Amino acid sequence: FSSGVLIILLSITAITLFFSQRKAHRANQALENIRDALEQRVQERTATLDEYNKLLKHTNLLLEGEIAQHKETASRLQSSESYINNILESMPLMLIGLNHEKLVTHWNHMAEIITGVNSQQAIGKNLWEAYPAITLSPDQVANVLQEKKPVTIKHSQRGQYYFDITIYPLKEQHVTGLVILVDNVTQRKLAENMLIQRDKMSSMGELASNMAHDISAPLHTIMEDIQSAQAIMDSLIENNKLNSVNGSGLGNINNILTDAADRGKQTLAIINNLLDFARAYGDKKRLANIVDIIEHTIELAADVLSEPSGLKFRDITIERQYADDLPDIPCYAAELQQVFLSLFRHASHSIGQVKQDSFEPTIKVELAHYYEALWIKVQHNGVGLTIEEQQCIFEPFFVNTTSKKFSPEKGLSFSNFIITEHHQGQIAVTSDVDVGTTFHIQLALA
Repeated sequence: FSSGVLIILLSITAITLFFSQRKAHRANQALENIRDALEQRVQERTATLDEYNKLLKHTNLLLEGEIAQHKETASRLQSSESYINNILESMPLMLIGLNHEKLVTHWNHMAEIITGVNSQQAIGKNLWEAYPAITLSPDQVANVLQEKKPVTIKHSQRGQYYFDITIYPLKEQHVTGLVILVDNVTQRKLAENMLIQRDKMSSMGELASNMAHDISAPLHTIMEDIQSAQAIMDSLIENNKLNSVNGSGLGNINNILTDAADRGKQTLAIINNLLDFARAYGDKKRLANIVDIIEHTIELAADVLSEPSGLKFRDITIERQYADDLPDIPCYAAELQQVFLSLFRHASHSIGQVKQDSFEPTIKVELAHYYEALWIKVQHNGVGLTIEEQQCIFEPFFVNTTSKKFSPEKGLSFSNFIITEHHQGQIAVTSDVDVGTTFHIQLALA
């Protein structure tokens, strides 16, 4: 019985162990399936993460490229902005930017120099508050903003300065404003005027040359006829072929012929002076001795200048006061000769107006050298100039305040043009009606 019970228990145990083993095998199989599923899911997740990592790396590379391109673009923009600012600041023009409220948005370096107002002080302010002296009006600026069309305004003071003011609107749709450009064209305008004047003078010189040539031929014939008539008269008088009465009358005729011959020689001297001036005009500046120019002009004036009152230039006392060792100056000698001839003509005319018995007509010429410049004084003791005449004597078509007529013998506009424009010098006048007149000329040595 005990053995049977033991066998039964062992059988039950074996059967229990068999079913436990099968259950454990099934559990192990399920665990293996779960493990395989987990490994599959881990592999899938790992593959997904790898893909994500690859995409992330690619995205990082793209982002790095975008950042580098952005940096390069920013650098280029900064360089372009700096370049544009340098252009605006280096412009030789005054540039002012305004917005739609007429407040200053840009104020370049030239604007600072011309106005004396710093850009930090001007930007953000109203234009007329920042620079009250500007020659533009708010209405002109408003018209440009409204009509969207550029406008150019010329502002000048004759012979002193010339400005071209251009106002043009900005064409950006989202930005409303305008730009003002102030161009100082003084030097260019003066150069253009000088070229125009030189062209005019060249044409006048050519015309004077042609007229002098046309007059010279018949004048030579007239002079020859007068000289022949004088020779015949002298021969008849010497041979006593005329009685005393007729001789007295013919003597007067002989005096008339002599005077006509002198006037003819004077006319020939004037013509030769015109021809010399026409030939020399337009030549280049050359070094010349101012003493030689003045002495030659004095000799020429003695031949060509005389007054209706009977005063001749050769009858005027010339006092010379020349400094020693005067340097040569670069000049147009023929033009300076015309200047001094005009001054001597003025002096001769003024001296001829003096009505005094004990009067001694005198012209004093002084030459000196100071501070790299040549100083010239031409002084006479004739009738001086009034205050009004002193102010207008260098203007074209000078009008005599007494006769109210044009006075070519007193007008010195051409002389002023030669000294100031062609030789970059200065000429001025001081005068007293009862004492006389002094002309002061300064010429640079270089």
